[in-house]
Amino acid sequence: MNRRRTIQRDLVLAAVRKSRTHPTADEIFASVVDEHPSISKATVYRNLNLLVDEGLVRRVPLPGTLPDHFDRTLDEHYHVFCEYCGKVSDVDLPYQADLAARIEGMDGFEVFRHEIVFHGVCPECKAKIKAEKSAKECIGNGTERFEDGS
Repeated sequence: MNRRRTIQRDLVLAAVRKSRTHPTADEIFASVVDEHPSISKATVYRNLNLLVDEGLVRRVPLPGTLPDHFDRTLDEHYHVFCEYCGKVSDVDLPYQADLAARIEGMDGFEVFRHEIVFHGVCPECKAKIKAEKSAKECIGNGTERFEDGS
């Protein structure tokens, strides 16, 4: 079904396309409301759902109560999710198209598509955790140093 273009839909689509991350609906709302203060959060959510249905934006669902993220890259690919900061990134790994066929062959289940999200810690959070751990160890061992070297 071809829906009419609206300013709001164009703003939401532009926000997803210009993002270099995989923003949540709230992050998209925050970027759009600056340009168009009268837009509501409900309008952003509704337009994101429509854009996903139309195949112009990809939804990256995360398990549990975590908010969905949205992706401007439409081809099949995998994602990695940072358990500390919530960042979602693309994984530079070829899409395994035959994986669905292999699952069907194992148990007869009809598979339409698959999405894989790896969970871990991003490089920024990893460095932050390491620095915090190092600082705690330094204080705990009595090896802290002051500016004058004492």
